[in-house]
Amino acid sequence: MTEVPSAEGSRRDQLAEGLRSVGARIDAALAASGRDDRPTLVVVTKFFPASDVDLLAGLGVRDVGENRDQEASAKYAAVAHRADLTLHFIGQLQRNKAHSVVRYADVVQSVDRAPLVTALDRAAQAEQRRLAVLVQVSLEDVEEGDGTAEARGGVPWTRAQALADTVAATEALDLRGVMAVAPLGAEPRAAFARLRRVAEAVRSAHPQAWWVSAGMSGDLEEAIAEGATHLRVGTAILGSRPSHR
Repeated sequence: MTEVPSAEGSRRDQLAEGLRSVGARIDAALAASGRDDRPTLVVVTKFFPASDVDLLAGLGVRDVGENRDQEASAKYAAVAHRADLTLHFIGQLQRNKAHSVVRYADVVQSVDRAPLVTALDRAAQAEQRRLAVLVQVSLEDVEEGDGTAEARGGVPWTRAQALADTVAATEALDLRGVMAVAPLGAEPRAAFARLRRVAEAVRSAHPQAWWVSAGMSGDLEEAIAEGATHLRVGTAILGSRPSHR
């Protein structure tokens, strides 16, 4: 009699295949770009259950990403393998959520304005912990004097260096580098080339800030070609996100 696989076993197999497929894409992109330094894969688990996070941990995933405070704070309280994971908060963050996020996140990748830097620094000091942060950069074409945040989030690239300096001057935040999302409708390679130049400028002033978080399911190859050290991949590993109310 043929044994019917359990739902958990079937889901584990799906996740394993997603990781294998993305790993193969990363290998090919590294070979094409002549790189031998493998980027960190951050698996974005937004809208997926804690059970998926635990399955991913069992498959060797060590970095996960979330972008909604209310969901993440509840989900990661239920994750059995939380101590084995580095949790990256990657969503747009309001100042009034800073203290909540600091309690569970290890990294905040979406720092895009000075008031948020202040809020996170105060929250981290209150929790008596250090928090790694990335400056989120908007790669849109902007002119000096334009608004502070673009459609996909981030400080205008012309102001990223100044915001990085602000982070570096705090008491409890550790500047790790920069993050960006390719602008809608833009050619990703050109956008990530701009991010690379911004990252180099930040790193020249702050040598410890060497992370470059770029690339998602649809454009990870272009990000690798332009030096991404961290990739944020969800759909290509976990499948289409479940409906959320």
